[in-house]
Amino acid sequence: MTFTDGHVDLDEHAEGLPDLPADRYNDRELSWLAFNERVLDLARDSKRVPLLERARFLAIFSGNLDEFFMVRVAGLKRRIAAGVAVPSNSGMMPGALMETILDRTRDLVNEVTRVFADEIRPELAANGIQILAWTELNDEERQKMTALFENRIFPVLTPLAVDPSHPFPYISGLSVNLAVLVMNPTTGVRQFARVKVPTILSRFVSLGNDRFIPLEEVIAPHLGQLFSGMEIVAHSTFRVTRNEDVEVEEDDAENLLFALEKELLRRKTGRPPVRLEVEADINEGMLELLISELDIDEGEVFKLPRPLDLRGLFSLADLNRDSLKYPSFLPKTHPELAKVETAQPADMFAALKSRDVLLQHPYDSFATSVQRFIEQAAADPAVLAIKQTLYRTSGDSPIIDALIEAARAGKQVLALVEIKARFDEQANIAWARKLEKAGCHVVYGVLGLKTHCKLSLVVREEPAGLRRYCHIGTGNYNPKTARLYEDMGLLTSNAVITEDVAKLFNHLSGMSQETSYRRLLVAPHSVRKGLISAINREINNHRAGLPAGIRLKLNSIVDETITDALYRASQAGVPVDLWVRGICAVRPGIPGVSDNIRVRSILGRFLEHSRLFWFANGGHPQVGIGSADLMHRNLDRRVEVIVGLANPAHIAQIEQLFDQAFDEGTAAWWLDGEDWRQHTTNAEGEPLLDMQEHMISQMGQRRALER
Repeated sequence: MTFTDGHVDLDEHAEGLPDLPADRYNDRELSWLAFNERVLDLARDSKRVPLLERARFLAIFSGNLDEFFMVRVAGLKRRIAAGVAVPSNSGMMPGALMETILDRTRDLVNEVTRVFADEIRPELAANGIQILAWTELNDEERQKMTALFENRIFPVLTPLAVDPSHPFPYISGLSVNLAVLVMNPTTGVRQFARVKVPTILSRFVSLGNDRFIPLEEVIAPHLGQLFSGMEIVAHSTFRVTRNEDVEVEEDDAENLLFALEKELLRRKTGRPPVRLEVEADINEGMLELLISELDIDEGEVFKLPRPLDLRGLFSLADLNRDSLKYPSFLPKTHPELAKVETAQPADMFAALKSRDVLLQHPYDSFATSVQRFIEQAAADPAVLAIKQTLYRTSGDSPIIDALIEAARAGKQVLALVEIKARFDEQANIAWARKLEKAGCHVVYGVLGLKTHCKLSLVVREEPAGLRRYCHIGTGNYNPKTARLYEDMGLLTSNAVITEDVAKLFNHLSGMSQETSYRRLLVAPHSVRKGLISAINREINNHRAGLPAGIRLKLNSIVDETITDALYRASQAGVPVDLWVRGICAVRPGIPGVSDNIRVRSILGRFLEHSRLFWFANGGHPQVGIGSADLMHRNLDRRVEVIVGLANPAHIAQIEQLFDQAFDEGTAAWWLDGEDWRQHTTNAEGEPLLDMQEHMISQMGQRRALER
């Protein structure tokens, strides 16, 4: 059974059902903060999560929060400044929402610093990994750091004073800085200066023997060398977060590349601050100056113990201490793509002629499946064309290399590079130019939309005629994140699906107005309509006494129209299971509204990233995978794809994932209204099943049996 477009009229399906309450949505921004607290829960989980992985989760929390302020809080602040008095989906006005966000964030960062100071840092020290202050170094280490300062650090430092002839310097976003108060010993005049902590060295400098010191702790004792003849009265670290979202007018697609480059330059030089982090004991005069010069509200100031910016813990988490990490894991080649009898890679085209292959990364190797598919296509003389979407990829991408080699070999190569992928804009511009230089046809998608779908299409000349092969995925073509993100993908030569994908590429690269597809739902035209049609069919089936049920796995769900459709399904008696990693506007457990909705979240060593769609469909399940989350941006402002699955084994595989995720014996977070509760042990205090570790074990056993 495949997905089809349908009407979106909910009224006929709401007949006889009570009205939906006004307060039925969880607030998007507060739900995101709840997600980041679940990341913090992993850092607090000393029973299930190894020590260095807990440190990594603190770094992930910090990076997540930076991006939240750079984009979401910045946008909210901009709306408040513009006087836009439009309530959020939860009914909160912008000012009240900002106040709530800042209060909640303050609670969370206070807890993060407590976890680091009281749990992670002491446990690291107990395992021989120490993060030290200057006063804790021995004489030999101080001499070593002094030499490092003089040889590597001092030459690149630029102290910037503030006085009538020196205006307050621009503070770049997310940089760690030293605020310094100096005094002229002759005149007694005090002066403020700023020293930016350079990024040429690691955030935590190695002293050897797993002993580390924050870089600013190396600079601070040597400030006298920067301000010779002056007395250092006080110094303190601070950090500014700025609005880093990119806004580009797309009225001229031909100049989009140049417009984006100009906007990226403005990002570096002219974005207003949205958060100021300072040391808790900062000199009050320096703090007042920072607040005044940065023109930031006092409520946006966060006083924290040193060290600021715990993203530096990423480097410690990568230490070669296997006993303090998750057990090593090596992805395996999918059995339907493996040549057991030889060490040679499988012939992808021969394998896909006889069957579709459903992949689940990182358990199934990306390198021997998707990457192999594109590399073989690039090297195969029978391949005439390769068409590829690129949203985010790695710095040394073999995918890019394969496309370049294909173009150089004379194949037609179309690369649809989404240069507006947030925070990857600069890298994607570089890839676009590199691909163009090699002879690839590079396009940037449809005017006004981001191309977020994950598609690869190969056209091959065979004895029976031209044949197409394609991959449709839920994740980016990035070999590095494919080892860290859980994603799914379909490799197929099915003529209907590949024709649909070919039509879509023609739409994206040319002037085709194609909106009708047989096995695909494509946003912004048909994803919302197709999913609501499927939801409404479940309501009808339930009323007719047929099997009915809805199961969705998503990164986030915010869209009010789909949320209301799910509420109507719940009111009608249809069981609804939502497996959501991040934001969830759906509020389960509202009497008479969402009694039949369950929401679970699973976080762990892999980032749950796949989007899965399952509908009971009267006993003949309708199942799809795709790139779309259920958010306004995905459904209205992006090109997204969901492909329907037909193979019973693939459908069963998806069903097993949902069964495991919603089993009460599986560790997960459960959403009750707007509150998340973590479930990690049973009534007897025994640990619940870690689904991701179970998947690793299960995949290993399956591979062994198949061999």
